[in-house]
Amino acid sequence: MGLTHIRTPKNFVLEERLERYGAVIEQQPERYRGRWAEACWPLGETTSEAQTAAGSASTPPAATKAASGAMGAATKTGSPEQPNAFASVHLDLGCGKGSYLIARAQQEPSTLFIGMDTEPICVAYSAQYITEAGLANAVVLPRGAAAAARIFAAGELAAITLNFPTPYPKSRHAERRLSHIDHLLRYRALLAPGGTVTLRTDSALLFEYSIPQFEAAGYQLQWTSRDVRSEHPGIPETEYERRTVGRGATIFGICATPGSMPSEERIQAARAAEQSLVAYLPEDLGSLSYVPIGMEGAVTNLRNRERKGRRRIP
Repeated sequence: MGLTHIRTPKNFVLEERLERYGAVIEQQPERYRGRWAEACWPLGETTSEAQTAAGSASTPPAATKAASGAMGAATKTGSPEQPNAFASVHLDLGCGKGSYLIARAQQEPSTLFIGMDTEPICVAYSAQYITEAGLANAVVLPRGAAAAARIFAAGELAAITLNFPTPYPKSRHAERRLSHIDHLLRYRALLAPGGTVTLRTDSALLFEYSIPQFEAAGYQLQWTSRDVRSEHPGIPETEYERRTVGRGATIFGICATPGSMPSEERIQAARAAEQSLVAYLPEDLGSLSYVPIGMEGAVTNLRNRERKGRRRIP
């Protein structure tokens, strides 16, 4: 999720929210590595049966909540191969307040949607909205990208979405970008055959930086877009997206699937490539009609340098 201030109402008490909606927050997700599709499958117990099951180590709290969720048995359509399991598992990495996660879960009841975020306020809001929507196929984990390999087994994920990740414009922070080659290489192992990684961003700079990173990590580009809203209107919006589009942003996107494993030389070349997003800015800064959140300071500094006749420093 992009760098932005998260506003909360005056009566918002984080600890109370996390406790109230804790049934769809899995605090120990590492226990379910390799069996999320089965562990979270809504079995259709009554509320009392689900409460009894809450004490079982084999059923995560999120799965217990799903079992008694308002969607009910009408939406329980497991895969033919595993009738008591979700057909696939989709990770929304950096899920924010969960608007994308919830919309997708409503569209695809046979898929388990897992949101991950390190920001407790985002976790609380996501859990609240999942609960209020009565979803039986969505959970949220208070974790970040670094924990993914401990939470998911090889080939467990059908898709990973990176919706508006923080761009980290400075080169010394490049490895934090969720589209950096090292992250992309880690995602490969978690994806099922044909699985996808989809990046959406309001930063043209991150978009331009990310394409060669995907390619160097051995991904095959399924599509790239300089206007996702027009070219892929069926993709649900996030709250962050709605705000930035309202400020004049265009949404950029990449969807890719792993191909052949790249050579070590190609991987090292991607790591050695220019990592500062400032290098991807146009020469004419006046042509920028929109500055992505997180880049305002860098652009302001560069414009000031230009006014003083100083050389641009990436």
